[in-house]
Amino acid sequence: MERERALKLVKEQLTEHRYIHTIGVMETAIILAQRFCGNEKKAELAAIFHDYAKFRPKEEMKEIILTQGFPEDLIEFNAELWHAPAGAYLAKNEAGIDDPEVLDAIRYHTSGRAGMSLLEKIIYLADYIEPGRHFPGVEEVREVAERDLDEALLQAVQNTILFLMKKKQSVYPETFNTYNDLVKNIKEQAKNAEKEK
Repeated sequence: MERERALKLVKEQLTEHRYIHTIGVMETAIILAQRFCGNEKKAELAAIFHDYAKFRPKEEMKEIILTQGFPEDLIEFNAELWHAPAGAYLAKNEAGIDDPEVLDAIRYHTSGRAGMSLLEKIIYLADYIEPGRHFPGVEEVREVAERDLDEALLQAVQNTILFLMKKKQSVYPETFNTYNDLVKNIKEQAKNAEKEK
């Protein structure tokens, strides 16, 4: 799907503020794909559609999660998580996106998951560090993202978990799994790099 058509479809679903955020995520995702040897076209498309379901009624998102094979325990956690899997479903069924990598990048951009693909990491991180984001810790993650995708992602996930804990909000288990998986992978990479010296 061409960029202009994708943006037009998405703009109809979003507020102006969220559309500007989407442009920022798209531009950031392309930069990250270039920097870390990802597929730029897939990164662009996943970024454009990442918030496609953001403003759908909660009941519609809940229904999609419960009827389309998504983990039902999502319903027990913050509704902020719901637009990601619902968005993947709607991007496929309304916009005709059928690339499983793109759909998974949309699906996991809020919760993360263990074993994230390069594209999933790029979209999660682009959503976190796009230029319109202003909150404690984002600058540090942007700096790390200049050189190391996994380290930046780990910092973003850790910041998210700490933020939720400070607000006494529950943390979706898959987000903890994402954190643990990244820690393990980074340690293994460091060990392998040490062996190669």
